[in-house]
Amino acid sequence: MNEQPHSAKGPEEAKLRRKEAGTWLKALRQRAGLSQIQLAERLGYKYYTFIAQVENGHGRVPTEGMEAWSLALGEDPSSFARHLLSFYDPELHRLLFEVKPR
Repeated sequence: MNEQPHSAKGPEEAKLRRKEAGTWLKALRQRAGLSQIQLAERLGYKYYTFIAQVENGHGRVPTEGMEAWSLALGEDPSSFARHLLSFYDPELHRLLFEVKPR
């Protein structure tokens, strides 16, 4: 098995990417004219705190929730998921969308 060495900066880089994703999501929410409470209601969450956690980089939009989030924010689901993937899993994003076929 070919395993990549674990980088000491890996977890810190992941935190930074989640924070960047949260900033992007907050901008989308504000552009849609929604408060965190309103977005939580549209998504069927009992509390808005999960929205705050995601926007602050302490959580992620769950894969199974990406379509609902995108629609609540008035975004195309495919583009929304692709953009989030660039934050949450940049290597997978690169392989799926940036590597040219041979």
